Amino acid sequence: MSEQIEERDYDEYRVIESLGGWKRTHTCNDLTAANLGDQVLLMGWVQFRRDHGGLIFIDLRDREGLTQVVFSPEHSSEAHERAHAIRSEYVVAIKGQVRERPEGMRNANLKTGEIEIVVDEWKLLNTSDTPPFAIEDRIEASEMLRLKYRFLDLRRPGLAKNFILRNKAAQSVRRYLDGLGFLEVETPVLTKSTPEGARDFLVPSRLNNGEFYALPQSPQLFKQMLMVSGLDRYFQIVKCFRDEDLRADRQPEFTQIDIEMSFVDEEQVMSMAEEMVRTVFRETIGKNLPAEFPRMTYSDAMRDYGCDKPDVRFDLKLQEASDIFRGSDFKVFGGAELVKVLRVPAGAELSRKEIDEYTKFVEIYGSKGLAWIKVKEDGGWQSPIVKFFSEEECSKLKELTSCEPGDILFFQAGAADIVNAALAALRLKLGERFGLIDESEFAPLWVTDFPLLEYNPDEKRYVARHHPFTSPQEGQIDQITDKPDEALARAYDIVLNGYEVGGGSIRIHTPEMQQKMFAALGIGEEEARAKFGFLMDALKFGAPPHGGIAFGLDRLIMILCGAKSIRDVIAFPKTQKATCLMTEAPSEVASTQLRELGIRVREKKEL
Repeated sequence: MSEQIEERDYDEYRVIESLGGWKRTHTCNDLTAANLGDQVLLMGWVQFRRDHGGLIFIDLRDREGLTQVVFSPEHSSEAHERAHAIRSEYVVAIKGQVRERPEGMRNANLKTGEIEIVVDEWKLLNTSDTPPFAIEDRIEASEMLRLKYRFLDLRRPGLAKNFILRNKAAQSVRRYLDGLGFLEVETPVLTKSTPEGARDFLVPSRLNNGEFYALPQSPQLFKQMLMVSGLDRYFQIVKCFRDEDLRADRQPEFTQIDIEMSFVDEEQVMSMAEEMVRTVFRETIGKNLPAEFPRMTYSDAMRDYGCDKPDVRFDLKLQEASDIFRGSDFKVFGGAELVKVLRVPAGAELSRKEIDEYTKFVEIYGSKGLAWIKVKEDGGWQSPIVKFFSEEECSKLKELTSCEPGDILFFQAGAADIVNAALAALRLKLGERFGLIDESEFAPLWVTDFPLLEYNPDEKRYVARHHPFTSPQEGQIDQITDKPDEALARAYDIVLNGYEVGGGSIRIHTPEMQQKMFAALGIGEEEARAKFGFLMDALKFGAPPHGGIAFGLDRLIMILCGAKSIRDVIAFPKTQKATCLMTEAPSEVASTQLRELGIRVREKKEL
């Protein structure tokens, strides 16, 4: 009851005022002891309000930070009296003087922690309902609730800092590329569907009934056209779209730093891209990356890490044991296409419960189980599978792994793609479990020499691993048709801390080579002309040698921020069902609009 009376008593002060010519002098993260005595005007949101009887304190927040504000009856009785009406998330403007905080009240964790503003006068710019969750970094609200109220979620200081850093990174990219003579050119968003990769998002055309635009999965063909046109060096920071089943780290719309260059080879593209990454890290978070990024071939990455984007911040490697167990009495291993083992030093401390959890974890990747061996302190082996091994197999396995007392060995056997995927994922889990990953470290890596083509058993044909415009390596023209599974691409990925942050290639720039590629992919001349006619025409008019790279800006920012999900660096992300909880998109549209598009509308039956 007393709270209701207090609210009623102060309603007279909840009158929203206009700015009336007031203008901010500083942000809420600017002021320090160097500003003592200054008259200032701050604006922002009320983070917290504390009434200490004689004094009322608020923490005023904007995107830059916090400043403590004091309403004192001795300094301004009117401002203090009206301040009883202030509540969390009210929007206020305050005029006052910077003074030193009393001894014992300073906050070393804040840039503004040595000072406070004693208020002369203030304005209420807006009130606020009670938010559905606290506007602070340490909150327990579910992600679904935060996505529904994303406009409130973005007020949280940690999330706001992500977008300040994202802007700094984008500007760093622009400055760097502009300094190298790149032109920022926009390419169409409504374009033609060329279904050679993920599914396109389709947009029906009202003016061309029965026909559709596609939203671009990347500006691939347009940037090649810009090279044919002679613009020489192009980039844009661009939205791309893919209608695919979403994993936790994917979004249906995402942002690329798209780059293309004429008259270059792999080394020139990679050198440019590498220096760009170094520049962005240095200018945004003050981190110096290595002067030269290490390189690893695709085959070595798959052999040692089971994936083409290895996290090389820690040293656990996979080892192939297929030859040891070929024809073994242990049929699970003896008849397998591939057998690999992962030795974890000091890993024998894992409990049976933990091992069972890891067994369930690898099932996500198609594995049917997780074999293991613990090396006991006396050198003996503890495992349900050891009894099936011969002495020779045990001896060779010890020699291969150099295992020692206290270690544990994990095995996968079966199809190569499942074995590699399961152990690659398990390796990361174990790296986290045993504290092997230095979260403060950044480990960039180039992965090169990718296969040009890969066989698709469902379509019973070879498909392009990257896209059908990637050039084969020098001297491998004939292998496209004679030995397609052995052909290597002039392609390169840049990997950072286990994430692919960029990928590119040297493109095909002659019509003869492009026709050979289409033939290897089972794309006939008529189909090629229907899908890529303008490209085929362009290549006949003196296309220069060219290539490029595209960076996933969202992923790059996620790593720079130390965020756990790209949703934390995208202002308005979608859920894993590709829905926006805030706007409730996708949604139904008016039947009249559908009819204009030539789309039949099924009438709802009346009950």
